[in-house]
Amino acid sequence: MNLEIGAYEAKTKLPELLRGVQAGNRYTITLRGEPVADLVPAEGSKQADAAAAVDALQQFMRAAPRVPGADLKSLINEGRA
Repeated sequence: MNLEIGAYEAKTKLPELLRGVQAGNRYTITLRGEPVADLVPAEGSKQADAAAAVDALQQFMRAAPRVPGADLKSLINEGRA
């Protein structure tokens, strides 16, 4: 999620914004309505790695061919027996 925040508000709420970044949020800091900086998770952070893993898995699932005759619900129930 990318949110815009003014420079003054970013200055006064920096600890809160950092907690938001840890939770996966991204912020664009503006000065008089113009974007001047992005506050994003650091490279190599666990959140960035997790987000990349989720994206890769979603792409894999979209690209995988469908198995004809397979019913996901019945497979799930079979595994619970």
